[in-house]
Amino acid sequence: MLLFLGTARCNVRVSHTVNDSAAIGIALNLVGPRLRKVREQRGVTLTDVAERTGISKSTLSRLENGQRKPTLELLFPLAQVYRVPLDELVGAPDVGDPRIRLKPRRVNGRTVLPLTGHPDGIQAWKIVIPIGQSTPRLRTHDGFEWLYVLTGRMRLIQGAQDLVLGAGEAAQFETQTPHWFGSTGEEPAEVLSIFGRLGEHLIVPTPPRER
Repeated sequence: MLLFLGTARCNVRVSHTVNDSAAIGIALNLVGPRLRKVREQRGVTLTDVAERTGISKSTLSRLENGQRKPTLELLFPLAQVYRVPLDELVGAPDVGDPRIRLKPRRVNGRTVLPLTGHPDGIQAWKIVIPIGQSTPRLRTHDGFEWLYVLTGRMRLIQGAQDLVLGAGEAAQFETQTPHWFGSTGEEPAEVLSIFGRLGEHLIVPTPPRER
């Protein structure tokens, strides 16, 4: 009887090992398509990524096609360039991780990551604007919007004003005025957008001036 239990435990361990190996293999096989998807969402080419990471274009192509095994040496610089967590890039499981996993979605050709989980009140998004999103399409709606450029350069049209904002710059406006924001056509941009209905203005504290 004791021998039987010992054998059963051994079989369970082997089973877990096989299942874990299979899960790892599946995750690695999905890294290539995930890399291609993230790159396309950023609106950059293999040549652009090669210049920024120092990884050859042929190696990047083989990674995306599944012909090259992903390694930390290759994935670390790609995670930095794409500005995504490494575990998200490789599709690591969420088990045991207390962080909330927010799922991005495509909206009108842009990648939108909701940062608030409730439908009412002020809403916040991180928006990745590809280079191709450079044709103005003005719109109006009730509300108030605050924009902050995280990376890149963003073009903003608001009424008669046509502005270009760089990283670290912000703008706020009532959305009843015809407006549009998008790419300058030169590089992708990452933007933090906070939107509230009328009466829900965002108050941004300003540092005191030095005397």
